[in-house]
Amino acid sequence: MAAARAKARGSEAGARCHRAPGPPPRPKARRTARRRRAETLTARRSRPSAGERRSGSQRAWSGAPRAAVFGDECARGALFKAWCVPCLVSLDTLQELCRKEKLTCKSIGITKRNLNNYEVEYLCDYKVAKGVEYYLVKWKGWPDSTNTWEPLRNLRCPQLLRQFSDDKKTYLAQERKCKAVNSKSLQPAIAEYIVQKAKQRIALQRWQDYLNRRKNHKGMIFVENTVDLEGPPLDFYYINEYRPAPGISINSEATFGCSCTDCFFDKCCPAEAGVVLAYNKKQQIKIQPGTPIYECNSRCQCGPECPNRIVQKGTQYSLCIFRTSNGCGWGVKTLVKIKRMSFVMEYVGEVITSEEAERRGQFYDNKGITYLFDLDYESDEFTVDAARYGNVSHFVNHSCDPNLQVFSVFIDNLDTRLPRIALFSTRTINAGEELTFDYQMKGSGEASSDSIDHSPAKKRVRTQCKCGAETCRGYLN
Repeated sequence: MAAARAKARGSEAGARCHRAPGPPPRPKARRTARRRRAETLTARRSRPSAGERRSGSQRAWSGAPRAAVFGDECARGALFKAWCVPCLVSLDTLQELCRKEKLTCKSIGITKRNLNNYEVEYLCDYKVAKGVEYYLVKWKGWPDSTNTWEPLRNLRCPQLLRQFSDDKKTYLAQERKCKAVNSKSLQPAIAEYIVQKAKQRIALQRWQDYLNRRKNHKGMIFVENTVDLEGPPLDFYYINEYRPAPGISINSEATFGCSCTDCFFDKCCPAEAGVVLAYNKKQQIKIQPGTPIYECNSRCQCGPECPNRIVQKGTQYSLCIFRTSNGCGWGVKTLVKIKRMSFVMEYVGEVITSEEAERRGQFYDNKGITYLFDLDYESDEFTVDAARYGNVSHFVNHSCDPNLQVFSVFIDNLDTRLPRIALFSTRTINAGEELTFDYQMKGSGEASSDSIDHSPAKKRVRTQCKCGAETCRGYLN
């Protein structure tokens, strides 16, 4: 039966087929208009099974009021606000539960039409029996207990077959066991590695989708790991602007704006602040590091095409978060050519006090990580911590010979204690090249000389630098 199921043609992602129809479903009671309006995760069964009567938790699943949760809100929040809780279960797990219990739920994409559909999610194992090649198939939206061996001739998933072969070759190259492989079956270690890579690939794709849903800029974000089995970071939240810690207030309303007809030639916001316009006609930065950038703000009468609105438009380039092969963890590379002196990205995170930064810095140094950026353009009251909250810049690695330069930027908030941090290219950066900046570079444009030891009572652990530059200083801090 399993082989017959997989004969139906499927999409590029995998093969599809239908199960043989089972016993006719039990007639369902007519739903009221009130219940029809509420999309719920679970279907209430007419009577509990013997197992449910024994288990209190299962009784709560079938008999208690049901709270459907998607994202951060409860689908029945208007009716059951007290039952609204964050849903920590993935969509695939919910689909597997529905199919296992033969329940339909339009909210998570399980309907009568596709309840018994089969689509290949990934391939788990391989064997040859009686001269026929078989693959162990994990069906999308179905639990592992429903995995089946399917003959190669029934599979219509060339991309997954190619990934299976590539993952096997990668493992054999790493372990150097090419001659010890049985051509009729895979060793358990190889099959386990292939499954781990498949699950990692799915997890990274979901994370990539999450990042692109959260971003507010033009450039796309891609994720890639061809080095190891590391998945997405577990405690990282993507943000697009500063997140002030409790007790810190950031004024996001400008106090004045320009009325220029042409900001490139008229007396604009930079002139009012006592500095020159930061950009040339090609939207490249022309000022020296350490000079602040004053862009037009929300009170200015100029439009979005104003030549003095660069940083506020966000990243314009498609970037890739990738796993480095030199032991530096995640890094960021550009997928397109970036011209010299061009804006690349902002450095954002949680804004904390310098005292809190000192406390967190001890913890980060002991773990060998560095995410603190002092906002020391004029004073040293605040620090940006991108460890837990940040954007793509969270993954940019350090280099003692970087291709990005730090500039302080003021737009709506003109408080000199809280400048925005912008990263501009120092030279032409080719597609595929990793982006880096100097972690010891201050907002004033100078290298920090006192970042090694901020506490006279207890010296910080020094983190070794792995940038590989000829001018490498040996340590990150």
